[in-house]
Amino acid sequence: MKKVMIFVLISYSIIYAQVETSGNDNFPGHTFDIEIANYPTGDNALSRVDVFIRVPYSNIQSIRTDSGFIGKYSITLTFYDQYRRGVVFERFWNEEILANQFADAISNSNFNYSYKSFEVKPDIYFVSCEILDKDSKKSSVYQKIIEVREFDEDISISDLVLIIDKIQGDNGPQYIPMVSNNITSIDSTIAFTYEIYSNSKNSVSIEYLIQDSEENVLYKDIEDISLEKGTNTFDKSINNPGVRIGNFVMAAKVRDFDWDVVTEVQKSFTSRIYGFPVSITNLNTAIEQMQYIASASTINEILEGETFDEKLRRYISYWKTKDPSPDTEENEILREYYRRIDYANRNFKHYFEGWRTDMGMIYVVLGPPSNVERHPFEVSSKPYEIWDYYDINKRFIFVDETGFGDYRLINPQYGDWYRFRR
Repeated sequence: MKKVMIFVLISYSIIYAQVETSGNDNFPGHTFDIEIANYPTGDNALSRVDVFIRVPYSNIQSIRTDSGFIGKYSITLTFYDQYRRGVVFERFWNEEILANQFADAISNSNFNYSYKSFEVKPDIYFVSCEILDKDSKKSSVYQKIIEVREFDEDISISDLVLIIDKIQGDNGPQYIPMVSNNITSIDSTIAFTYEIYSNSKNSVSIEYLIQDSEENVLYKDIEDISLEKGTNTFDKSINNPGVRIGNFVMAAKVRDFDWDVVTEVQKSFTSRIYGFPVSITNLNTAIEQMQYIASASTINEILEGETFDEKLRRYISYWKTKDPSPDTEENEILREYYRRIDYANRNFKHYFEGWRTDMGMIYVVLGPPSNVERHPFEVSSKPYEIWDYYDINKRFIFVDETGFGDYRLINPQYGDWYRFRR
C-alpha cells in the first residue's frame, strides 16, 4: 500500500484545488504570515501598532496578462474589543503580485509584503485579518488576541521584532522584519531589534533569555547599556543560541542598579527543520506521523538514533529518498504529506490527534475526497459521512457510533487499514 500511497500523494497534490475538501478551509495549509508590533506615539492616550503581512505568491491565483502573471487580493484588518462585542476599527486595502514567469507566480519562495501603521488606544483586542483572493474568491483568516500596551513609565520597552536584514540608510538603519517568526536548523544566528524609551539619561542592564516550551533556559546574556533621554534603538544578534526545533520564547528584561526588573517584553518564535513545513515542531512526533508512508522498521530505525542530531539526519535522509524533484529546493511529497497531517489535526481531532483518527487516516493517505455526503441528523440511523474518491473508484463510510463526533470507518475493505488504528 505504501507504493500506491506515493502515487496518490503526487496525483492529489496536483489536482487539490479542483476537489472538495472534507473541512471548511478555503486555503490548504498555512497561507500567510503576520507580525504585529507595539510602539509609543508621544501621546499616552494612544499607542502605535505596526502590522506586517507576508503572502506567498503560491497562495494567490495569478492570471496571465501581456505584462506577466498578475494576482490580486484584498486585506481586511479588524480590531474588536477583547470580547468581540463590537468593532473598534477596521481597515481595508488591495494588493497585487506580479511575476514574469509562471514558475515564479506559483513559487512558495516568493512573497508579497504589506506594511501598515495605526494608532489605537492601549487595550486588549481581538484581531482578525482576512486575505481574499479576488480571482478564486478563496479566503484565509488569522485571528489572535493582542495587548496594545501603554508606554507611560519612566523606562519602557517596545516589542521585540525578529529581523532578516539591516540596511544602513541616510536616516539610520532600516530593519527588514522576519514576518514568519520562524528560524531554521541552518540558521546559526537570531537577530532582532527593539526600542527603549527613557524620561532621562540612565544606566541599565539588559538580560536576554531564550526558553523552550518547558521553560528550560537555553540562552542567557547580560549587557550594560547607557540610555539617552527619549528613544533608544537597539539591535542584537545571538550566535548559536542552542535552539533546535520547536516553540521558544525570547525575553528582554531591563534591570536597574539594584537588579530589579524595571520593564520587560517577550517574543514567541518557532525553530524548524530547513526545507520542512513549519507545522513540524517536534521531531519524535513528526517521525511517528510517518506511519502511513514508511514501514514500522524504518520508523524504528530513525527513532533509535542515539542523539538528536543522528535522529534528525536519518529523518532528513529518508525524506530525500521520496523527493520527486531532487534538483529543486522543495520536496513536494514531504510538503503534501505534512499538509495533510496538519489538516487532519485541525479538522478531525477527537479522542486522538486528528491524524490518528479514521477520517484523518483516510485523508492523509488518499487526500481530499472528490465528494462528501454528510448526514449529521438522521432519524433512522446514527450520524454518518460518505467520502467518494472518483479517480480511484473508492467509497468510505464513517459512522459516529457514540454521538460525540467520533466517526469510525465501517468499510475498510480497500486495504489493511485496521493495522493503523489506535
